[in-house]
Amino acid sequence: MNHATTPDAQFHPDETTRRKSFARYLPCIAGILMGLTFLVFGLNGFLHFIPQPKTMPEGADAFFGALMKTGYMLPMIFGTQVIVGALLVSNRFVPLALALIAPVIVNIVAFHAFIEPSGAIMAGVVLVLEIYLAWSYRKAYLPMLAMRVKPGG
Repeated sequence: MNHATTPDAQFHPDETTRRKSFARYLPCIAGILMGLTFLVFGLNGFLHFIPQPKTMPEGADAFFGALMKTGYMLPMIFGTQVIVGALLVSNRFVPLALALIAPVIVNIVAFHAFIEPSGAIMAGVVLVLEIYLAWSYRKAYLPMLAMRVKPGG
């Protein structure tokens, strides 16, 4: 008798079905993890509830000093993080959120690779989540990757 047709099949799914059903939640879980990260760190940029290190490397100090002197760059970065974090946590407009946060992630990875290596693991985790989610939503990006597109069509 076929396992799928037995009356108990609905109560005892086989291992493949269990794995499939869990795997479908992975993009949502990854989005929530990434969203919470950006929501918390974005809000911290405005509310300063995470203590800052007492000393920072000279390059990091100069970099943040320059961003601060622009008068708009840090609020724009933190605001983008908050908006993207909220979108990812709520699972709304995920492809748009991933596209908006990509340049921020590139900068986070470069900052930790070249200026302050202490946060490289967290930067790597965020990069892996971004790549995984972008791959998961790859069909949404296909129109953007067309070489030639007519306006309005």
